[in-house]
Amino acid sequence: MASKKVITVFGATGAQGGSVARAILESKKFAVRAVTRDVTKPKALALRDLGAEVVKGDLDDKASVDDALKGAYGAFLVTNFWETLNKDKEVQQVSRLQPPWEQAEGLGVLEWILYSPVLGKLVADTAKRIGLKHVVYSGLENVKRLTGGKLEVPHFDGKGEVEEYFWSLGVPMTSVRVAAYFENFLTTWKPEKASDGDYYTLALPMGDVPMDGISFADVGAAVSSIFNSPEEFLGKAVGLSAEKLTIQQYADVLSKVLGKEVRDAKITPEAYEKQGFLAAKEIANMCLFYQMTPDRDVKLTHRLNPKVKSFSQFLSENQGAFKDL
Repeated sequence: MASKKVITVFGATGAQGGSVARAILESKKFAVRAVTRDVTKPKALALRDLGAEVVKGDLDDKASVDDALKGAYGAFLVTNFWETLNKDKEVQQVSRLQPPWEQAEGLGVLEWILYSPVLGKLVADTAKRIGLKHVVYSGLENVKRLTGGKLEVPHFDGKGEVEEYFWSLGVPMTSVRVAAYFENFLTTWKPEKASDGDYYTLALPMGDVPMDGISFADVGAAVSSIFNSPEEFLGKAVGLSAEKLTIQQYADVLSKVLGKEVRDAKITPEAYEKQGFLAAKEIANMCLFYQMTPDRDVKLTHRLNPKVKSFSQFLSENQGAFKDL
């Protein structure tokens, strides 16, 4: 019996990477080479118990990337703007690759928005040189280019530049553009007690435009399905979303599940930016871009992962995160 083709998963003990590694193992079509800095940590050992080849990867040097990709059929890659809050570094970090994925639990919105190990152009160059047959890259749109400089969303723009670099090299690739994580609502987007009444508010500057969302845990099965159907997805960008709801609809779901009244704060992008916390302008601009309704395909996502959870299902499984409300 021929051995299975290998897919290298960087950040396999992190949020998105871990979801992908487990889903590919569950599908049993490919073997998984899980790359992590610490092969003795519990999550690494759990992947090994599931059948993954777990390898130590010091992704700060080219040799480690070569070793991780050598002999592989494909790879799953993501980049992380939020480690440095620097778009240029994210693009360059294709050549630095210092993966912070071990820290992927218990973080706020800065880390949760597409939190993943730091990857970029070095991986693209290596994938091209080695001749990988299918790379799935967790990308996003280059908002600055698409809007002619009117909007800058660096954590989108950096991923967009890396995505464009892959395309320019002719690497056989699928880009998955993941909607906002439901996990954000457990941390930085958690409802806050209103100062003028016995209710809570949800403050995201989306107006009445629906915002796509998904749990990172459901990304893996969708990516696994993409690897299983290269003839359909090579050369394409795929927008992943479990569902799209207005902020008031998100608030209504929160109210129903938590048993507490939650309302849309109706905050404007300008007011959101003036809150002054780290990356407030970044998130305000992201919501302005979301109001332009970038392509996230709910129907396709449900076909790729029939078990993808709705926001209501996600909240029901995570009610403990709101015990302090």
